Amino acid sequence: MINMQRLEMFVAVVEAGSFTGAAQTLGLTKAVVSFNIKQLEQELGVSLLTRSTRRVAATDTGETFYHRCQHLLQDAERVLDDVRSDHLGLSGLLRITTTPEYGARVVVPALAAFAGKHPQLRIQHVSSSKNDDLIAGRFDVAIRLGQLADSNHHARLIDRFAILPVVAPEYLNTQSIENLDQLAEAKWIGHSRLSTPLSWQVTTPAGESVLFSARHPAMIMADSAASLLAFTLAGAGVAILPAWLVQDELARGELIQLLPDHHFPQQGIYALYPHTRHLPEKVRAFIDFLHAFSNS
Repeated sequence: MINMQRLEMFVAVVEAGSFTGAAQTLGLTKAVVSFNIKQLEQELGVSLLTRSTRRVAATDTGETFYHRCQHLLQDAERVLDDVRSDHLGLSGLLRITTTPEYGARVVVPALAAFAGKHPQLRIQHVSSSKNDDLIAGRFDVAIRLGQLADSNHHARLIDRFAILPVVAPEYLNTQSIENLDQLAEAKWIGHSRLSTPLSWQVTTPAGESVLFSARHPAMIMADSAASLLAFTLAGAGVAILPAWLVQDELARGELIQLLPDHHFPQQGIYALYPHTRHLPEKVRAFIDFLHAFSNS
């Protein structure tokens, strides 16, 4: 028989890098964790961990076993959550990662409303500009914006949004921007996480699709939309930013949309979730809720 508690202890030790850290995470004593790991290694007949005075690390066999344990524990947790939800409603832990900006503007309000409908469900929101790995981070859902890279995960389109070239009014005192040629000569602020931050397929007022590229390297690069917005508000140059992020600044006149009769490609908002045989009801329910919330 598989002792799931020992598997959970093993995963915790690998992730913490120590028996002490794992014990603190699990609310157990170091002696209990150490004893169970030794029992697990004896049952399997292999060494799963290498031990030193400073750190515990997985052996090659232990690393492979660790990833398989992660999948097994996640599947077990989802099955239990679904059984509980049949009788008690949604429960357990829903762990979600988003970008800081879109998370604060849209996902967190949706999570708050969702939590109100499911009081027995615990929610953990992780804000990160990086594309954190769903499996390593043990996330149920990741909200991704823009163009999706190839992935082994499932993805569902939640919504789409426009991206706009924007600039602070004072910038236009030094340079007029009334067409694509003038826009190409502007001082640009680029998003460093994009593969082509200064190149876009643009639809002209005549309906023609043209490839737009800035003629000079970006004067400033930043790795988050919030930083790009701050640089733009400070008059440092032109940036392409999501409409949902700059709508208030545009309404107050703090930013100006350039070439509003030209259309830059719409971007997608996707919910990514691990490719497993069994989709937990809490994940399905939240993705459905977020889709309805975003389109209401």
